This record gives sequence, structure tokens and C-alpha cells, in this order.
Amino acid sequence: MDDVRRHRRSWTVLLAATLLSAPALGAAGKGEATTRPGGLVRWSAPGTKRCEMAGRSWPAIGETCYYPIDLLHKPGVVPIVRRGSGPPEKAKITVESYDYGTEDLDLGDLPQGNPSAADLERNARDQALVAKVWRRKEGPPLFTLPLGPPATPLPEPKTFGWNRLFNGKPASQPHMGADYALTAGTPVLAAADGVVVIAEELFYPGNAVFIDHGDGLVTMSFHLSRIDVEPGQEVKKGDRIGLVGSTGRATGPHLYFGVRWHRARIDPQFLLEDPARIPAVERGVSATSREARSPRGR
Repeated sequence: MDDVRRHRRSWTVLLAATLLSAPALGAAGKGEATTRPGGLVRWSAPGTKRCEMAGRSWPAIGETCYYPIDLLHKPGVVPIVRRGSGPPEKAKITVESYDYGTEDLDLGDLPQGNPSAADLERNARDQALVAKVWRRKEGPPLFTLPLGPPATPLPEPKTFGWNRLFNGKPASQPHMGADYALTAGTPVLAAADGVVVIAEELFYPGNAVFIDHGDGLVTMSFHLSRIDVEPGQEVKKGDRIGLVGSTGRATGPHLYFGVRWHRARIDPQFLLEDPARIPAVERGVSATSREARSPRGR
């Protein structure tokens, strides 16, 4: 849950940041597409109604299935299914390894750099609160793609997927969101219609807002200087939800913006740009009767 600030960057990191500006790896061939951990694949066809992956099922959006790949997903092949008015079709997603890069952050004497036992207990309570969000039942989508920008103008994103060291110590996981270098006090906006599910100060994220946009899509805005919404509040795309700040594990003002879709933590850039840029399955192959059995929808 962190940020852009004082750190040493290698040439490998700079190259990774450049590549991040074009998130799609592209289609591979008939019945398949290629992406990377933290990526997204789409499959469009007339009459598409439901999408299936990893034993889960969800409704299509505008006759298009979207298959998010978690940032921690290991390289390999992921079978997917598309159901419509005709026989179900199957395809596969090839997840390729990808080196996002590394950053070394100096947190100075911030408590998040050397948390006390009380801080860790507080973080455990925070995580229990956040875990309830991931267990929410998925409702109908309240959004269309692309999402709206979380701030305007929105600078180039940085640090998604980077491995990090804090005061020389490796972090437990990569950076799960994108950082945007913005001036303190810049309005932070709702990326789509939705319901606020968390709006409070958390130990590592600082002032944080989580919004449920339906269809299992949740956006997160961290390190705010001020929160302008409350849990249970309905928001519209473009509504102000807070102001950019540097609360929590941050050494300077910026916006952390993260997304989680169908439980997968993915690069927000896929959802902020033209959906046509998302890697696509051009055509699937018919599934056998055994393969076509539908998993339980969730």
C-alpha cells in the first residue's frame, strides 16, 4: 500500500515504468490471449451472457466477458469459458512472467517503517475490516468502461507491481496499486457510481476510501488528507470523495489508486483507458458437454 517518493531506481525499473504505459500484451491466437500478472483479458461476441474462470461465474457486461488476472498469479495457462445463446465456448489465457521492477524507499522515522506491537494490532483490525469488503456479494455493475479518472488532470501512473524495500527491508508483497504524483489538496474523484464501504483512517493506507461499484469491482483511494464521504453513502462518477495528501505510509503527497475486480488485484490503467486496448480472445472453440457444466455463480 504505497507510493512514489525518495528512492533509488535502476535502469531496469525505468524500463519497467516505460512498458507500464502500454498495459496490454495482446491477442495470441484462436481461442487464446496473453497477458501478465495484474493484467486483464476481454472476450466479446454477440449474445454473450456469462463468463467463467477458476470455478467462478459472473454476468457479461455489454456482451463482453472480462477476465482479471491477480498480480500474484503465477505464470501459466488459465482456462476460461464464455456462455451465450449458443453452445458454450472455451479459450485460454496465457499468463507470462513480468518484471515490474524494484524500488527502495527511505521511510525515515515514520511509524509505518518500524511499527510497534500496538501498530501491528491496529493493522490486524484494519485487515479484518477490509476482508469484509472482499466477502460482499457481487451485485449488478454500476459502471461502464473506461472508468473516470480519480483526479484531473491525471499524471502518468507509477509503481504498480513493483517490489519494494522499506528502509532496506523487503516488503511482504508487491505494490498493489498505482501512484499518481499530485499536489496536496487536489480533489480525488469517484471513478464510477457506487457505494462507499470504507471511509476512515487506516494504519498503512492513511485516510482511505473504498467504493463498491457492483460486479465485484472495488476501487481504493489512499493517503488522503481529508475524507469527504462516509460508509453507506452512494456516489456518482466524478463526485469528490476527498483530497490528495500524505497520510499513512507516505513520504510526500500523492494518490494511491487501486482496483480489485472479481477478487483480482489488477493494474488500474486497464480500466482507465479505451477497452479496445485490453488483450482480446478473438474466437473460442466449442466446449464438450462435460467441460460446459456451469460453476456456481457468485
